[in-house]
Amino acid sequence: QVQLVESGGGAVQSGGSLSVSCEVSGSTLDLDYYCMGWFRQAPGKEREGVSCICTKARITYYADSVKGRFTMSRGFGDNTMYLQMNSLKPEDTAVYYCARADSGHGCSYTGIRGSQYDYWGQGAQVSVTS
Repeated sequence: QVQLVESGGGAVQSGGSLSVSCEVSGSTLDLDYYCMGWFRQAPGKEREGVSCICTKARITYYADSVKGRFTMSRGFGDNTMYLQMNSLKPEDTAVYYCARADSGHGCSYTGIRGSQYDYWGQGAQVSVTS
């Protein structure tokens, strides 16, 4: 059974940094064989794709709203994905979700497709105050 469990997040003032982790368990293959994505949803707003990576295809994508501030990475030798968030803004306030896409079509150089992701974490709250 595939499970994604997020941890981290929290509250910080504008300009600060936070990170969110996503531990993936129950995968048949190494995490590099899947596309992994980070999404967020603010109250009253639609879900937004933040970042994704397909390691085997050498594809990484960041939404314009976070480019240069957020970094998605994988832990060395484990099945944990990280989202490092720097220079945070109040508009970054949202619940952040990690997800795994088994099809390989969830991430491209131009965007991230939430409908292609098969497994989702429970979410981690990130709050940024001005």
